[in-house]
Amino acid sequence: MKRSKGLIRMLLAFLLTLTHIFVNAQIKDAESKISTSIFPKGQPAPASNFTGRAWVHPLIPADSAFNIPVASVTFEPGARTYWHSHGGGQGIIAIDGVGYYQEKGKPIQILRKGDAVKCPPDMPHWHGASPESGFVQMAVTPNHANGRVKWLQPVTAAEYTNTK
Repeated sequence: MKRSKGLIRMLLAFLLTLTHIFVNAQIKDAESKISTSIFPKGQPAPASNFTGRAWVHPLIPADSAFNIPVASVTFEPGARTYWHSHGGGQGIIAIDGVGYYQEKGKPIQILRKGDAVKCPPDMPHWHGASPESGFVQMAVTPNHANGRVKWLQPVTAAEYTNTK
């Protein structure tokens, strides 16, 4: 009987150790999927112009002396902007994760940390995260007499998945 209790205790200790290892591995895996961006997420982006969840954090607000606002935008996997254009164009710098960028009539470009794109003035385009990875970008969007942004229609599922 004593031998049985000792064996049960040893088995329980072994199971508790395995559970501890398993839980720590899951926590570590979850932490590795969290963005390593240097900027906070910011405020939720308007659902009227985005598919999925995204956040905007203004870094340099526009004012009368400096009219080139800069913001950090964080996208959850699969999140993206609607089609839109900017009167003064836009610069996008990939900070973290894997993102997509597409101009009307051109193929999707895959963006990774350190990539940058220039979107010409009044060019309809969209950008956001890949299906598997979140994405963080810096957006440089000059104020312009024609306006900063003109929102268009949502990006369809077929457009979003057409990465060929």
